[in-house]
Amino acid sequence: MSDGALSQDEIDALLAGVDSSSLGGGPAAAPMGGGGSPADVQALQGFLASTVDAQSSNLSMMTGAQVSIRGPQVSSTNRDALLSQLPDMVTVVKADFSSGFPGEHMFLIPEATAKSIASLMNKEENIELDEMAMSVLGEVISQLVGTQITSLTDKTGNKSIASVSPEAANVAKAVAALPGGEFPAAMYQLDLGDGAPNQFWEVYGSGAAADISRALSGGAAAAAAPGMGGMMPNMGAPAMAMPNMGGGMGMSNMGGSMAMPNMGGMMPNMGMGGQTNVQPVQFPSLMPHITQQETGNIGLIMDVYMEMTVELGRTRKLIKEILGMGEGTIIELDKLAGEPVDILVNHKLIAKGEVVVIDENFGVRVTEIVSPMERMSDMG
Repeated sequence: MSDGALSQDEIDALLAGVDSSSLGGGPAAAPMGGGGSPADVQALQGFLASTVDAQSSNLSMMTGAQVSIRGPQVSSTNRDALLSQLPDMVTVVKADFSSGFPGEHMFLIPEATAKSIASLMNKEENIELDEMAMSVLGEVISQLVGTQITSLTDKTGNKSIASVSPEAANVAKAVAALPGGEFPAAMYQLDLGDGAPNQFWEVYGSGAAADISRALSGGAAAAAAPGMGGMMPNMGAPAMAMPNMGGGMGMSNMGGSMAMPNMGGMMPNMGMGGQTNVQPVQFPSLMPHITQQETGNIGLIMDVYMEMTVELGRTRKLIKEILGMGEGTIIELDKLAGEPVDILVNHKLIAKGEVVVIDENFGVRVTEIVSPMERMSDMG
């Protein structure tokens, strides 16, 4: 910049919201700073590695090819070091965690690999990364994130983990909105069934990564179970004697033990010289109990068909409005854009979901199962 002009790299960095003073490259890997300790990186890598078999199976079912994911290799890096490993064009899929371990979370897929995945999903050669392809790639990442959230919930006990709906965009790598400072990045090896080597990266914000690593190491469980110090009374100290409620305010000293008041015949003699027999109360189970006979009866109807309906929305119209309908009439429903659709079995609501496109056909992905209490109230 001796002549005062901005280089193309500096212009791209400014568009991406990066300090131009940080340009000029960096080390391929840096010690964990904001992203956590080396132990945090190891914990994150062990967790992600435990999910790759399930991820491979999911992608194989979605694409119809024998997909294999290997790795990952997790390291602490920064923007410059990661960009140096990427091709000029990359598909960025944002899937930030909204709760549980809130923070930045994204996938970086080289353009050629993104096209290969979209081609397998759509059964179409020489595909372009248009809006439809971006939607397909978002659905692929949604499945990967869903598998991770399920596993993370099982391992940490945190049942509030959720992510935003993935959004994909194919951009120049210089304008990719990566986390600031140092952050952990996981590099995966991907085989789409053709033997050709592919790679993609998963990036976590340093805060979310540190929270996940601590939870995987048991830190969250320890924080959720604080010590009992100070909460229980001192059981070894003499207790205050209670006043005589049968007449007068006399108090007796029983050698350090609590003196029971004279309740005027209202309480039985509990024998203070001995021990009181205390037994826990046995409450009946509130969970429904399914007997072996009931299970067998259900098995008799397992092959019975039931009508399943996906309902986009409803509305009420006057007869004169219905009679006035014609081609081109727009009917406004009681659902807002983006709201989940209702899934009904024999006209009874059992779940909610979101509409997806699979091989040019509409489908619905279940996002919520209606609780038994809600189903019973609906039946009433």
